[in-house]
Amino acid sequence: MNATQQNIENAQPKVIAADNHERYARCIEASKRIRWDIDKDVFRDRDFDYSQKFLPDGLSLVNELEMLNTAEQRFLSQIQGRTYANIFGLVERFINAKVLEVSHKHALGDQVALEALIRFSDEELKHQEMFRRINSMCADGMPEGYTIAVDPDEVARVVLGKSTWSVLGLTCHIELFTQLHYKQSIRVDEGLSDLFKDVFLYHWKEESQHAIIDEMEWRAEDSLLTGEERDMAVDDLIDLVVAVDGILIAQSKADTEYFLKCVNRAFSADEEQVIGNSILKAYRWQYIVSGVQYPRFTDILAGLTSDTQMKRITTALAPLM
Repeated sequence: MNATQQNIENAQPKVIAADNHERYARCIEASKRIRWDIDKDVFRDRDFDYSQKFLPDGLSLVNELEMLNTAEQRFLSQIQGRTYANIFGLVERFINAKVLEVSHKHALGDQVALEALIRFSDEELKHQEMFRRINSMCADGMPEGYTIAVDPDEVARVVLGKSTWSVLGLTCHIELFTQLHYKQSIRVDEGLSDLFKDVFLYHWKEESQHAIIDEMEWRAEDSLLTGEERDMAVDDLIDLVVAVDGILIAQSKADTEYFLKCVNRAFSADEEQVIGNSILKAYRWQYIVSGVQYPRFTDILAGLTSDTQMKRITTALAPLM
């Protein structure tokens, strides 16, 4: 394909955003109907049950570590659950900032769209508070020494330095796999802490509306781009996923060290490496692979990019898969 053909292919998105007024209105209606409170609905004066796992095996992959006994697998699932909540709190920092920025274009236009985005922002702030409280509760119930490997504000600054198209794409990816994780893994596992399950039940209820808004805003942003701008935005999206992987590498290393420090027996160097690799594999599955392989996300992305751009994305992400 020559440069002229490439420019023609990139000149127009395959899907152009339509009038989404009614979809925004339905998101508002759902937001009002399922509105919940952290204390009254979620925590209800409860604590986490440390006799149970936090994350299901389908997300934590602890069942693949045959050298660990039942108690050790359970503890590792609790470490991962704490990190799962913390990383959601981290990504919602930049998601909320971008939602507020995007809402400005509706300020003197569609007030229904504006309300939907303001509600989105309000709910994301609530989620961040909930995840901060989870980390604080875990600090009281788990051994000392757990660390969060990256600063949420620094991460947000890096992410928000990229194009709006790429940030909305990453956001849509996150909001979609959130639903997938809850429906396919968390909801159906009877061996998890009831409180931990409820946290992600209520989180899922509001994220369902957020994913719809993400898609509408992503498509709307895409319709404004030239072929060259979209091509650059694709590179930004690749950079953002690679940056997410860097966060996961750092956090998996910190969580591996914490786990090895807290368990009451020694492992060989090879076993320690296997444990560390398994934690990183689990985090990549949770925050990259499960979303990238989710048909809804791939369908949206394919509709907004050329075949050449999609191939560039899949090639770049192949080492993480």
